Amino acid sequence: MPRYPEHLTGEGPHNPFPGIKVLERRIGKEIPHRLGSNEGLDMPHRALREHFGDALAEHVYCYGDAEALGVRQRLSEQQGIALETMLVDAGADSLIALALRTTCEPGETVVSTAGTYPTLGYFAKGQGCNLVEPSYYEAPGVLAPDLEALAAAAHQENARLVYLANPDNPSGHLHSDSAILKLREALPDTCWLLLDEAYGDFRDDVGSEFAAKAIPGVIRLRTLSKAHGLAGLRIGYAIADPDVLAMMMKVRIHYAVSSLTLAAAEVVLDHPDEVHQHVADVKARREQLAEHFHALGADVLPSATNFIGIRLPSAELAAEVHQQLLAEGVLVARLAHPELANVIRITAVQAALEPGRLAALEQAIKEHA
Repeated sequence: MPRYPEHLTGEGPHNPFPGIKVLERRIGKEIPHRLGSNEGLDMPHRALREHFGDALAEHVYCYGDAEALGVRQRLSEQQGIALETMLVDAGADSLIALALRTTCEPGETVVSTAGTYPTLGYFAKGQGCNLVEPSYYEAPGVLAPDLEALAAAAHQENARLVYLANPDNPSGHLHSDSAILKLREALPDTCWLLLDEAYGDFRDDVGSEFAAKAIPGVIRLRTLSKAHGLAGLRIGYAIADPDVLAMMMKVRIHYAVSSLTLAAAEVVLDHPDEVHQHVADVKARREQLAEHFHALGADVLPSATNFIGIRLPSAELAAEVHQQLLAEGVLVARLAHPELANVIRITAVQAALEPGRLAALEQAIKEHA
């Protein structure tokens, strides 16, 4: 089993403010008179009510439930994930930072594919960790994190943590469940696997038994930003063994998720048909986009996400196309990492399918096909 930083292994820090919702559950009764915290202030919020309505104003008085019980219960019921194996926090980015704080000390090594989701590297360096980045595996029609290279680097560098996005961001590649388990087995016993599944809702096998499991030595991350459309409210969740989550709670920001965010998430989770329809629509648009650009002769990467990646012949051409589109008010993602700077990523929204919207990209593909 991977180890934790020494300062967390004893009694360690404890959350000094678990919150009223948690306290009410502990004592088994409601606390209507909140005279010991900022939640009892008599702010009328007239301006807020006029602008947003009474329903929103009622949520701004109180801190969010630090244990996010309502969200976890809904996720557990819908996806079969054990309640005690989930921790809710302010989106996948916050969870990445939290996982690093829980598992790594300054000077230790983190391994991540060169060019994958850059926030991992941003947080790892900010924590004082050394970042080692094996290259992607590239072949015709393939751009995928190299699992063997990740495992080899973990052994060579005595890494404390390996990060893998699956499905991958930005390539869209999906590794099989068996490949993930094989990677976990190939890592050193002292090394964590941080498995970022932010785009997992767009997999064809979403809701599988494997998807609901807490895997020893693995911290799985999910988000409500993509399939559930709550990116601006910042909410996601981790799946891991309860003892791992207990360690994460030691260093987690108490009220990172607001009461408004929790309430909104519960409403969206209470309407899964809308989420399922959205996912189906996104996947249909994704395939339509892929077929369109395939027909133009583009190198379109297979994707199990809500976007497609197009690999252009050079980074220079990708930069030129990116700037042309930006000048027209169209923002696509051009990857910043030099190893993937020739890849353009397009989210499968309806606007991407409008004729002429991506004319600069289409013209470049035709000229270089």
